[in-house]
Amino acid sequence: MNKERPVNLDINTIKLPITAIASILHRVSAVILWVSMAVFLPALYFSLASADCFTSVLAFFDQNAIGQFMVWGLLSAFGYYFCATLKHIIQDFGHFEELESGKNIAIAVLVVAGCFCVISGVWVWA
Repeated sequence: MNKERPVNLDINTIKLPITAIASILHRVSAVILWVSMAVFLPALYFSLASADCFTSVLAFFDQNAIGQFMVWGLLSAFGYYFCATLKHIIQDFGHFEELESGKNIAIAVLVVAGCFCVISGVWVWA
């Protein structure tokens, strides 16, 4: 074993490949979806209690900036999770497994998910 190898322990100089970034974001979006259930499931429960409760929950998510941001965050996380899951399914069938094509499909996922984020933002705030 060569003891003269350079050791790089500076995290700021390490650059992750695009495939790793796409994979990490896929996991982060899954965590966001699970954590958001703690907010949206009780909101669903209260909205089904009565017409007045539905109106108040709708007003929170429709007129409050925090509620709108939460809805946009949920839709963005779901859009990215959906795109990345499709990427994994396609790769499970044996396509885009080489280095270059894997980079290309990871870039495609990031671009399509970015479009989903913009579209959901326009839908929520328009």
